[in-house]
Amino acid sequence: MIRNIKVIAAASFLAMLFMGVGSALVGAAARDIGLTAAQIGLLIAAQNLGLAVSVTVAGALSDTHPKTTILFVGSLILATSFLAFYVSPLFWINLAIMLASGIGMGAYEGATDALLVDLYEARAALFININHTFVTIGALAIALYLIFLEVNWRAAVVQSGIIILALAIVFGLGSLPRRSQTHSTLREKMNVLAHEPILALLFVAAVLAVGAELGTIGILSTFLAEARGYGPIAAKLGLVVLLAGMAAGRLIIGFLVKPKHVLRYTMALFGLAVPCFTVLYFIDIGRLTYVTAFFAGISLSSLLPLMLTHAGLTFREMTGTVLGAIKIAIPVGGIVVPLLMSTLTNTVSFAAALAVLPISLLLGLLAVALARRTPRTAVLPQPTASRIAS
Repeated sequence: MIRNIKVIAAASFLAMLFMGVGSALVGAAARDIGLTAAQIGLLIAAQNLGLAVSVTVAGALSDTHPKTTILFVGSLILATSFLAFYVSPLFWINLAIMLASGIGMGAYEGATDALLVDLYEARAALFININHTFVTIGALAIALYLIFLEVNWRAAVVQSGIIILALAIVFGLGSLPRRSQTHSTLREKMNVLAHEPILALLFVAAVLAVGAELGTIGILSTFLAEARGYGPIAAKLGLVVLLAGMAAGRLIIGFLVKPKHVLRYTMALFGLAVPCFTVLYFIDIGRLTYVTAFFAGISLSSLLPLMLTHAGLTFREMTGTVLGAIKIAIPVGGIVVPLLMSTLTNTVSFAAALAVLPISLLLGLLAVALARRTPRTAVLPQPTASRIAS
């Protein structure tokens, strides 16, 4: 059995790296496979559907079941989906495979942060930031491969699947001391979620932050090429600079932030993001745009990890359930904000669509400001002697 918490934490980080690779899987392979825009949209939608369902279930289960077991199952599902992706040319088979990959990724999202809160409660903000940094590193690695190395996507995905199988072995052998349980039922936890205003505010802020992040990742290279006249490599380099800023920001903020100041730092980042995104998309400052993109990446970097940290520490007796509920914001934000931008581009103008990004971040700032002033109100029922005995 593996009881070394550093080994298990390292496995968590590596799992999130391959979650980043998984999120870029369709983009990495689309050109070689010959996917149409409609097919790409369906594949990504299937992956997000699997993620939304899985992250909720995995988060709730992580409060009552060993988190390493959840990560073991998630690793097997994700590895299988990597190894099977477009082995068959039939689109509907691969649509099911993408749904499965979302389920595996959701298991990672639902359990890894809660696991790290258990292992490093006093430094939860740092370790959750590091955990999400590895998602960015995975996506950044794919972007660099596509630009500079031209690595064959099939070989890269198969190799990734094999490594994830090795991770499954680590999680399968992992064993950690069990935390004391609240003995609360899932219905009681759902009742807390439904009647807690601070969680609703954090969820809305998370949707807006994730939507702005994914919207920018999806559109920045196209914007630099079409609106600023950058060449293909220079436009893609802008995306690399943004992702590098996100990775650097997560590490820097993670080391700086203290648990009692989490929401203060979150507000500061939202406040930095609004002018950064306004300048990035609406003021042409030449090659200094790269500098703006880097600071825009920093401003986005820790928004979601810090909100997750605050929620997890505030609801310590049901960390997994709370984090799983808030992380539904990831697929929701990835659908709502880009869809709104697409609609505005088609019906109004590209400039109107770009305005969605700074406006979303401003609304996120307001939501976090309200959350900071909102105390926790709902509590779980105290366990009776008979329930404890059961």
